[in-house]
Formats: sequence, C-alpha cells, structure tokens
Amino acid sequence: MAYQFENLQLEKGMYGRADKSFTQTLEELDPSERYRGTPLEGMDAFQRQLKRFDIRVKGAGSDMVEKFFHTTNSTVLFPEFVSRVVRQGMEQDNVLPAITATVTNFSGMDYRSIASVPTESEKELKRVEEGGTIPATNVHTQENLVRLHKRGRMLVASYEAIRFQRLDLFSVTLRSIGAYIGRMHLQDAIDVIQNGDGNNNAAAAYTIGTAPISGTKGTLSYNALLEFWNRFDPYTMNTILVGGDVMLALLKLSEFQNPLTGLNFQGTGKLTTPLGATLLRTAAMPSGKLIGLDRNYALEMINGSDVTVEYDKLIDRQTERAAITSISGFAKLFADASKVLTI
Repeated sequence: MAYQFENLQLEKGMYGRADKSFTQTLEELDPSERYRGTPLEGMDAFQRQLKRFDIRVKGAGSDMVEKFFHTTNSTVLFPEFVSRVVRQGMEQDNVLPAITATVTNFSGMDYRSIASVPTESEKELKRVEEGGTIPATNVHTQENLVRLHKRGRMLVASYEAIRFQRLDLFSVTLRSIGAYIGRMHLQDAIDVIQNGDGNNNAAAAYTIGTAPISGTKGTLSYNALLEFWNRFDPYTMNTILVGGDVMLALLKLSEFQNPLTGLNFQGTGKLTTPLGATLLRTAAMPSGKLIGLDRNYALEMINGSDVTVEYDKLIDRQTERAAITSISGFAKLFADASKVLTI
C-alpha cells in the first residue's frame, strides 16, 4: 500500500512561515487523520518522514548525523530534528509549568497584559440585597509593555566534525543547549516575580527578624515560615521556590523531617512541605531567598516563539554556525499572589 508521505517534495521554504511551524506545514500536506487504523497511527507528519528515509534517531542503533544529508529531501528534515531535541532539553525538569498560571502565545516583542488590583473592600464577598448594586471587579490593561527576551545558544560544528557521530549522542549536546535556554527563561520568570514586569507590581518582600516576620536574621525557623505563609490570605501559598542553600536549611528543620513527608518523597519523587506547598529547588534562585506563590494566580508566560534554528545554515552550509533561540516573557497577574522572604 502506497502512502502519501512517501512522495512529498520537501524544501526549506517550509520553514520560516510566520503562522505555521515546519511540522504544521507537513501536517497540512500529509494529515495524520489519514493513517488511523494503519501501522503508522500515532506518528506525526515529521516522524513519518523519518520513517520514509529510514532515519533512526534514538537508541543504540541510531544512525549517524550524515544520514540526514543523503538526499536533498532528507536534508530539509535536519533543522526540525535539532529543534525537537532542543525542546526536549527545555522540557526536562522544567519548573516553569509549576509556577505559571497561564501561557499566552504571542507574535511580537512587546506585549501588554491585563491586571486586576482589588482593594481590601473589593475582596470581600458582600451580601447583595434585593435591588442593590453588585460589587464590581475592575480589569484593565497594564500601563507599560511587557518585554520579551530572546534566549539561545550558537551551535558551532562543521559537518565533517559531526557527520560520523551517532544521532543519539549528538542529541545529548542538543538537549544540554535546551536545558540552558530553559534555565534562562526561568531566571527571567524569577526576576519578574521579585521585581515586577515594569508595572509597579513587584512582590512584597519580607525579612526574617523584621516585623511581621519574627526570628533572627540569617536563621530560618518554622515559625518564620508560618508567619510568611499567613501573609498570603486570600491567596494560598501552594508553591515555594528555593535555591540549594535554602533547601538545605529547610530540610534541617525538624518539621520537615516528618516520616510521612519522607515517605511521599521516596514514593513519588515530589517533596511537599508541612504547609502543603510544593517545594521546588532551582539554581536560578538567588541565595538566601525564598519565593512563595499561588501558582494559580501569580504569573503569565508569554511565548514569543517556539524553538527556532537557523535552517538556512543547517541545510545549505551543513551546520558550521547556527543559532538556536527561543523568545518568551513573563507578566505578573495578581501582585499579591507572590511574595519574597529573605533569610
């Protein structure tokens, strides 16, 4: 039985379309719906092209990089392969989904978010008498634009240097590039949580030993953590971001040595606090600080572009120097939904 994917003409013009990715263009030409009930069900259009040219990208029996460059058509697949593997690196151990309330896809570099800043009176759920006025929640666009940042790395390697490398091994380098880009985006997110997005919405900052947080500056105690947690009403501190030093200080607290907490960590790999918040450690956090947030209301992530590679260089020049980039930014939604504690 002949399949349509075996006869597609591939060209580099399928990249760089403002409204569609390479895979989406392939899907238009070779829809996956046509393969339901066949051995190819479950593959997307790009994976079917890999099968067409018999390119194995994973496992001990993976092909060498040069397999992509055996024909003009198969060469066009190489930038998408690079993009996908870099994206895998960005998604591995990615903290961003655990701290963002929503993700907005946006084409451009300047984004204007919305905000609602209710007063204490507006937060109250008041009774509305018959014929009375229903309390209003005002939503408005932010005064200042949110800046999006391009993050990336330059892939520098000649075709001769990598042509005989297994794709599985080459993927390790690409995933490390993705992990680096992901960490840069996380640093941008942490900066926006702490300092705001330019709209006078920095997170409230507290210091141990300074009212309303008791204790001795430089020493983390469970009482101080409780007092910090209590500042979140009406939000819920369900996520805590820490660096390695604060993580160590937390784990030394007797309250964090509860056997049930350890049992949950051993069984699921997820460490929760006695306060019910998910504890996330990342090297992107500055030392001596702890960020608490309500992940349902604190942060909006704006995707300016997916992973982008310089396809011309990868196709025409067979690598040499090719930039791998991703554009994103972050906006504060409810300023009071995130707070910073300095130990």
